[in-house]
Amino acid sequence: MHNTPVNLSELPIYQKAIEIFALSQSISSYLNEDLSALNEDGSEDANIYFSGDIVQQSVSLAPEIENAERERFSERKYRHVASLKRLTNMLYKNCYRLEKSNSNGKDFLPILRRELKKFKKLQHNWMLTL
Repeated sequence: MHNTPVNLSELPIYQKAIEIFALSQSISSYLNEDLSALNEDGSEDANIYFSGDIVQQSVSLAPEIENAERERFSERKYRHVASLKRLTNMLYKNCYRLEKSNSNGKDFLPILRRELKKFKKLQHNWMLTL
């Protein structure tokens, strides 16, 4: 018997993925205001790309959870789980990279990292139910 919730949005990991996406979007918008200005030599701040990366990676969390939940075959299911782990790790690394940026928005990144730690715990528990 498979104990998948009737509604995917009831899963705590899914809810946390949505929260992380919203938080990443807000932080990225805040960072972009500071990082979009050109440097004195006319070059752009390389960290601006990491701010976009956190949004791209966080937007993929919920669909990977959904795909893993809907997949019937365990091999395919665990491909989505592996992808979710990679995304989470990349998000975490990009948070560290952005904390070195020259922006006031970097003060919000520890909040995102804390939420990612909670997500990793939820992810571990969720994987045991698959």
